[in-house]
Amino acid sequence: MNLLSKSKIFRDFESFYPLLSIWKGSNNTIVFTNGCFDLIHNGHVDSLHKSAAFGTKLIVGLNTDVSVKLLKGEKRPILNEQARAEILAAFECVDAVILFDEETPAEIIAKIIPDVLVKGAQYEIHEIAGHDTVLNNGGKVETLELIEGISTSEIIDRIKNL
Repeated sequence: MNLLSKSKIFRDFESFYPLLSIWKGSNNTIVFTNGCFDLIHNGHVDSLHKSAAFGTKLIVGLNTDVSVKLLKGEKRPILNEQARAEILAAFECVDAVILFDEETPAEIIAKIIPDVLVKGAQYEIHEIAGHDTVLNNGGKVETLELIEGISTSEIIDRIKNL
């Protein structure tokens, strides 16, 4: 992993806070999205680029291995959190990757208070973790249409059936 990618990965909010303060003090538009990003596919690439377009700094909340197991079951994740964080940090459009152990990123969103919160359009706004924090602080919640027929679970199923 190169030094630039490593400098984008944060294991907790406290280590990320100094950089966030600089960004907010420089009038950046802070965008937050999140996910497990277990096996990166073109749907992830598309959503990351579209999310980044909503502002000047994109923060990706990444479910830790513990969190992925809570959501997806004991056999997941396929790639461990360090590998997933390094892959995400390698994207030019991603400015920071912050890991979280909880089932949802609501707690980390409440600390970051992004200007824009982005998730897939499969969710109604009221179902998106942290939507209330963002809206109550004058921010926006955006939803993205996802690429049909592509998901990590579907890719795993196809591989199993080879």
